[in-house]
Amino acid sequence: MDTLESGNGDVLFKAEKGIAIVEKCIRKLQKQITGKTFATQSDEIYFFKHVKPQIFSKLIYYARLFSIESKRPRGNNAAQIKYLQNQIDKLQAFFNDNLEFYNYYRRGAMSLDEQYFVRGNRDLRLPLESFHFLIDDKFSTCQDGTVATIMAYDMLIVYLRKEVDDLNNTLEPTKNTPMEKPSKLFWTGSKTDLIELLYALHASESINGGTVDIKEMASHFEHFYNIDLGNYYHTFIEIRSRKTSKTRFLDKLIELLNQRMESLDE
Repeated sequence: MDTLESGNGDVLFKAEKGIAIVEKCIRKLQKQITGKTFATQSDEIYFFKHVKPQIFSKLIYYARLFSIESKRPRGNNAAQIKYLQNQIDKLQAFFNDNLEFYNYYRRGAMSLDEQYFVRGNRDLRLPLESFHFLIDDKFSTCQDGTVATIMAYDMLIVYLRKEVDDLNNTLEPTKNTPMEKPSKLFWTGSKTDLIELLYALHASESINGGTVDIKEMASHFEHFYNIDLGNYYHTFIEIRSRKTSKTRFLDKLIELLNQRMESLDE
């Protein structure tokens, strides 16, 4: 999967190949789980809340990616941007339609895990994406499909926003004055920490009144701090998927700044 993602091949080929790889993996996993019991209920909940969705989300991601890209207009940039933005809005609508469970999952709640992630329990208020559990109740719970869909749609939104950013940059090239002198500053923390800070600043709309796109900010950070941020979109997905604090670096900054101010007051 990593080799496939890191390649520069056609996106439809990637999606098709990705579907084949994930389907094979899911079938193998299904044979290991179907008809068997877990040692404890906690093990069963962990599997259906964290393990299976990680894999199943890839299948949803590639299937939706193939559908979206195969119908993408090949006209001018403006038409493509309109189409892609419409797809983003549709994906966001899923989160709004399932807001109660979405908030439950995002805040790391556990009070209803026994109902949501143990086989045999039903919830007919589910989105259509999750009704596979009615057919395959030996390898599914009533909400593991919803978790997989949330993860897949997160990845799709990141991908589509990057496509929109790239098209916007081609449509209206930014008039940057080249930075002649190389920066003497070097970022010595982790790339993930800098990317967390990058997205926080972008979300705050504190730079150019919020009109600057994330790609331009990332390029500035890379030049200013002499660092290659790599695939920062993918890193941001990993930050959002943290089980503990999603703002680990920002929390640390607040703590250190408070310590600095308190030490000066002494």
